[in-house]
Amino acid sequence: MIRLTAFAWVPPFAEGLVRDLRIRWALEEAGETYEERLLRQGEQDSPEYRALQPFGQVPVYEEDGLTLFESGAILLHVAERSETLLPRDKAGRARAIQWVFAALNSIEPHVQNLALIDLFYRDEDWARQRRPGAAAFVEKRLDALAARLGHRAYLEDDRFTAGDLMMTTVLRILRHTELVTSRPTLQAYQLRCEERPAFQKALEDQLAPFSKNAPPAAAA
Repeated sequence: MIRLTAFAWVPPFAEGLVRDLRIRWALEEAGETYEERLLRQGEQDSPEYRALQPFGQVPVYEEDGLTLFESGAILLHVAERSETLLPRDKAGRARAIQWVFAALNSIEPHVQNLALIDLFYRDEDWARQRRPGAAAFVEKRLDALAARLGHRAYLEDDRFTAGDLMMTTVLRILRHTELVTSRPTLQAYQLRCEERPAFQKALEDQLAPFSKNAPPAAAA
């Protein structure tokens, strides 16, 4: 049985963004069942958990003695068993993997940098000074992505792959801005991917524990 570690609760601004969503979605696309292990506040810093995930993050994936961390690595591991996520032909497979790395390396660091400025440091003087430049860089990357998509339904023409899964979860980080919604090509692409039943089920399963496990101050 596959076991996936996730958080029992996160603040509202992080709901639907935590990276275990990527793996839940991949498992749903692959038709795989799994059980979840939910970490309560502070448990990610325990020696037991740090032995599984040295940085105290989620997700952690466990199956038949194999333990993996890092959502990109786990996604590719799951995708190996699903033609929906990785095409069988070598060229199509290579292109899908290419887009997973593009999402993680060419887009996400700049998106995450902007999100940190907006959501964690917005009242700092340095953050107010840095934000215009950070936002401009994200816009350049989004414009390049939109140009590449063009009239394609997905990153590789009309076929959804693991690359689309990863890219969509990265674009979702910008939901507190209009950077995606102001670009019709990217907005339509993101919505197209999010309409997939596997995504809807994965999101529902991630969100389900949060209200139940919210601390009293957050639930009030």
